Amino acid sequence: MDPADGLLDHPYDVYRRLRDTAPVHRIAGPDGTPAWLVTRYDDVRAALADPRLSLDKKHATAGTYKGFSLPPALDANLLNMDPPDHTRIRRLVGRAFTPRRIDRLRGPIRHTADRLLDALGDHGTTDLIASYAAPLPITVICDLLGIPDEHRLDFRVWTDTLVAPDPAAGPGAAKEAVVAMLGYFTRLLADKRRDPADDLLSDLIAVRDEGDRLSEDELMSLAFLILFAGYENTVQLIGNAALALFQHPEQLTALRKDPSLLPAGVEEFLRYEGPALLAIRRFPVEDVTIGGVTIPAGETVWVSPSAANRDPARFPGPDRLDLDRDASGHLSLGHGIHYCLGAPLARAETEIALAALLERFPDLALADPTPRWRPSLRARGLLALRVSYGRNLPHHNLPHHNLPHHNLPHHR
Repeated sequence: MDPADGLLDHPYDVYRRLRDTAPVHRIAGPDGTPAWLVTRYDDVRAALADPRLSLDKKHATAGTYKGFSLPPALDANLLNMDPPDHTRIRRLVGRAFTPRRIDRLRGPIRHTADRLLDALGDHGTTDLIASYAAPLPITVICDLLGIPDEHRLDFRVWTDTLVAPDPAAGPGAAKEAVVAMLGYFTRLLADKRRDPADDLLSDLIAVRDEGDRLSEDELMSLAFLILFAGYENTVQLIGNAALALFQHPEQLTALRKDPSLLPAGVEEFLRYEGPALLAIRRFPVEDVTIGGVTIPAGETVWVSPSAANRDPARFPGPDRLDLDRDASGHLSLGHGIHYCLGAPLARAETEIALAALLERFPDLALADPTPRWRPSLRARGLLALRVSYGRNLPHHNLPHHNLPHHNLPHHR
C-alpha cells in the first residue's frame, strides 16, 4: 500500500502518520509516477531553499516525471526556473509588482468586497465560494493585469478546469483551457503593446533593467502565472479561513470581539489550512540527503508545506486554530528565492475579505455541516461553503471535531 494513500480524503491524518514514522517516504506522485515526499518542518524548510533541488524539468530523469504539459509560451514561468533565469525575471517583475501598487489596491479590494456583499442582500443563504471567495480575487487580479470585465468569467472557468478538472469533461478539457488562455493572452498583449494603460501587463511590457527586458514567452508565462496563482491561492485562503472559523467557534467569537486579531490571524489561517497540500515538484541535480534519506539525482521530490505547518515540533498543538499563536515561519507561501511574489496581495485580499464579511454579517453561520473539498493535491480548497446570514436563521456552528474534512464529491 502506498504510504500516502488517503491523502486527499484525510490529509492531516496521513501527514501525521508519515511524520511520525519517517522523515521522507517513497510514494506514488499525483501523476502516478514514483516520488519522494518530505513532511517534517525542518526538512521541508531546508528543501524549499536548497539550490540542489531544481524546479527545471530538464533535470528530471527521463521517463519518470509526467506532470502537466504546458506549451512553451506558458511554461517559461518562475515555477519552472532556477537561477540565473529565475533571478533575472524576478528582478524585472519586482520593478512592476511593487508594495506601493499593492497598497493602492486596498481601497479597490474593499470596494469590490462590499459590492459583492451588497448583492447578497440582508438575509438568506449562499455558497460563499461562488458568491464571494471566488469572484473577489478574480476581479482583483484582472483589475491588476488590466483584463476587461467581459472576459473574467472565462478566466475563472479556465483556471478551475486546470486545477480540478471535471472527470465528465474528458481528458481534452484541460488542453482546451490552455489553448484558450494562450490565444487570449496573445491578443491581449498585442493590444497592450499598441495601447498601454495603467496596469501591470503594460508595466511588464515596458519594464527594463540596463537594457534587459522580458521576451514574449516570458511575458505570456508571467501573465498566466500571476492570473492563475493570484486567483487560485486567494480563493482557497478566503474559503479555508471562513471554514476554520466555523470549525473553531471560540476563535470566531474572539475575532468578532477584537478585529485587530485579523492581520496576525491571516498568518494562522495560512498555517492551519494553506492553499496547497504539496509545493511545486523539484528534481535533485545531484544525489541529495534529506532527513538521512539519500534521493538520487533526477528523481521527483514533493515537499509539503501543509504537513510542515502541522508539525508539533515547530507549532505546538498544530491541529488547533489559535489566532493568538505566533504563526510566523509557516511555509504556505514558500521559503527562499521562490517565496511567493504575490504574498502581500494574497494577505491583503484575505484580511480585507474576512473583515468586510464579518462586519456585514455579525450572525454569519454555517448552513451545511458537510464542507466539500476539491479533489486536488495542488489546490487545497472548497468546492462549496453554504452559509446563512440574517436574523432568525438556523445556525450550525459546530465544534471542529464534528465536521468532516473529507467529502470529495464530483467537481461542480
